[in-house]
Amino acid sequence: MSGLSPMMRQYFEIKEQYKDTILFFRLGDFYEMFFDDAITASKELELTLTGRDCGQEERAPMCGVPHHSAEQYIDRLIEKGYKVAICEQVEDPATATGIVKRGVQRVVTAGTVINSGMLDEKNNNYLCGIYPSNPMGIAFVDITTGDLYATELENEINAIIGELARYSPAEIITNSALFENPKMPEQIKERLGCTISEVDIACFSPDFAGERLFAQFGKAVSELPVAGHESAAVAVGAVLEYLSRTQMCNLPHISDINFYTGEQFMELDYSSKRNLEITATMRENKRKGSLLWVLDDTKTSIGARLLKSWLEKPLTSCVRIQKRLVAVNELFNNTVLRNEIREELSHIQDIERLLSRVITGSANCRDLLALGSSLKPIPAILENMSRLKSPLLTEITENIDPLQDICDIIARAIVDNPPFTVREGGIIREGYSEQVDMFRKAINEGKQWIASIEAAEREKTGIKNLKIGYNRVFGYYIEISKSNIPMAPDNYVRKQTLANCERYITGELKDIEDKILGAEERICQLEYSIFCDIRQTVSEANIRIQKTAKAIAAIDALCSFASVASKNGYCMPEVDISDKIEIKDGRHPVVEKTLKTGVFVPNDTMLNSTDRLAIITGPNMAGKSTYMRQTALITLMAQAGSFVPASSARIGVVDKIFTRVGASDDLASGQSTFMVEMNEVANILNNATSKSLLILDEIGRGTSTYDGLSIAWAVVEYIVDVKKIGAKTLFATHYHELTELEEKIDGVKNYCVAVKKRGDDIIFLRKIVRGGADDSYGIEVALLAGVKAEVIKRAKEIVTSLENININKTEIVRMKEQKNSKPIADEGQIGLLGIGGCEVIEELKKLDVTTLTPIEAMNILYNLKIRAEKL
Repeated sequence: MSGLSPMMRQYFEIKEQYKDTILFFRLGDFYEMFFDDAITASKELELTLTGRDCGQEERAPMCGVPHHSAEQYIDRLIEKGYKVAICEQVEDPATATGIVKRGVQRVVTAGTVINSGMLDEKNNNYLCGIYPSNPMGIAFVDITTGDLYATELENEINAIIGELARYSPAEIITNSALFENPKMPEQIKERLGCTISEVDIACFSPDFAGERLFAQFGKAVSELPVAGHESAAVAVGAVLEYLSRTQMCNLPHISDINFYTGEQFMELDYSSKRNLEITATMRENKRKGSLLWVLDDTKTSIGARLLKSWLEKPLTSCVRIQKRLVAVNELFNNTVLRNEIREELSHIQDIERLLSRVITGSANCRDLLALGSSLKPIPAILENMSRLKSPLLTEITENIDPLQDICDIIARAIVDNPPFTVREGGIIREGYSEQVDMFRKAINEGKQWIASIEAAEREKTGIKNLKIGYNRVFGYYIEISKSNIPMAPDNYVRKQTLANCERYITGELKDIEDKILGAEERICQLEYSIFCDIRQTVSEANIRIQKTAKAIAAIDALCSFASVASKNGYCMPEVDISDKIEIKDGRHPVVEKTLKTGVFVPNDTMLNSTDRLAIITGPNMAGKSTYMRQTALITLMAQAGSFVPASSARIGVVDKIFTRVGASDDLASGQSTFMVEMNEVANILNNATSKSLLILDEIGRGTSTYDGLSIAWAVVEYIVDVKKIGAKTLFATHYHELTELEEKIDGVKNYCVAVKKRGDDIIFLRKIVRGGADDSYGIEVALLAGVKAEVIKRAKEIVTSLENININKTEIVRMKEQKNSKPIADEGQIGLLGIGGCEVIEELKKLDVTTLTPIEAMNILYNLKIRAEKL
């Protein structure tokens, strides 16, 4: 660094400590970036790249942004995956000797954003820490709300990605051990789209975790919820250290660890959450069209975030589910009271995030006013809530603190319309501080003196357009036009010459200026000091405020469930520990809201220990997938504590929901449709239990007909076997041969989608009825889809040819009647009958029909038919 200017030496000393960031270096009213940071930022932010003398032969590349609009530029860099270190001037340049002292005040990363338009008010912004061990320790913290969760999982990629998908972290920190298996970080990035940062390995150790947790909570690990869970404790210690390094302040609102185990919540793997479109649509990743879009009628952002978390983490405890349902039911039955509460809730802003800004020292006066106004409705909410008697609502009400003292101090101290900045005065209300009032009086009197001096000087000099002005360079001055300069008295001292006037000062004017400016400077300092004291008072009440905010969020979420149930005609489900899913007149909660015409056709569902697996056949577009998804969503809604779209429902608690719905090539990882399907099937077979609900659509369709049928058949056998899985299952298929299993395997029942046929036309009745479908109606569906008439005609000719061939319908698989027997392959061979001895027969003998796809079989059959006709 020899030869560098002092300021540039200071820059490099600071930059050395934050190599992985773009350094925003404060110079006056701008944040400047230099060298590589400047080159990167100029490209990403479309800024003009300039240069600055730095003591070297070449000028340092430089670009900058105004300090008052820096937030938007920081946001853009964070969205592009960068980290930003914000370096401020930590002493007053006016009083500094030599180079102004500077230091990084905070580092902004994707998982530590606080003041930003990047934050979605209805979504948490989680930072995740992963400790690669066995078990794997995982922690999630949202600095904007103070929420901290921790758990431990087996080191299995599907389970880990599924758990990460619950929280959708913005950023993950881990150590180098995670990258020893490249598949894990690659799949996390691909599926979740979040950044993964490697931090030094020292942060990920039990000893370090013990120290860090004690520093944050004042307790040993053995006294905290993570006691006995070393991996989880290490993950918590790592995220707390990362927050400490980036925020550089205490974070008392992170006051507790919510440790949980997998058994507390219904397990939803990544594919199931995506396929069921719980919080976002599968194709566009949009909120509209998801289950959350239907159920979220909250009035506050804190309530919206809580409701979303309930849907992402459905309960498995009947006691907790029942408490939630009873609370929703009481609100459902008290419409007037519910509406009064919701009206008060509508005036509450984001208390949690306002508090986080207070605690991190980034809150301004407008934030305090927003917090104060959000506390005002609480007494009215408390009064209304006291009239409700259900156990959960009573428990919530007991956690509400009116916070009248906080509300009062903000209302008394802060003016109604404060400026954005807190360092330039004009923020403290008159009457709150005698000193502030005294300085204001002095300033006002000083300005009156200025006005009286101006009048006196006009009278004395006879210059009618003489005026007194002010700027930051010269202070107060007397301005005289060019034509009147000869009339200026001798005691006027010239300070500035302009094109049309001259500016002067006098001794008297300078004395008054010193008094006014001295008072203005002191009042700005005093008001800022008072503001900081008030902010600290609010910060010290963080536990009370946070507890109240969580109670308000719960009230809002429960009211939302009740409101949506009332609007949409939902019923209160019965949830128990049985093995039954009995739904009467069930409806798909999203589809019924998006129907443009007609009425949604309801359907029943009956799954239990006797009827464990329903094989559903019927044409495409008839509603099989909608029916299966609605069953899963109704089950999930019930366990989240929501009423459900049905006339009645009894739900035996489900531990996991697995779905294999739809298919798409995973080209990025080189996996075909069939491989993706088989991976998902393998995951289901390896992890499903008798308490699980499985939604399986078209298993085996991605390969040849016989391979696909064989796989589907074997999967059904395995799932329905109580000694292997015995899970409740909805199994949609086009393999009509599977309908034979009802007579062969206990627990299998056939259902189909009712269809009405009129000539060449078909009408989908959308009704699920007992029995197997008599036809796939593929050609009719193609006709409905608008396939050309020529193709439809040819398809009918081909299908007629196929149907005219007498195929020996011997069983592919026969089940012995004894319970302990295994399925065996039938020795009968599929053959063609009625064709004379000729070379066509010989060709047929050579065909390996098990490897042919349906279209290949049709083409070969067509050619053989033409040749046979010529014989």
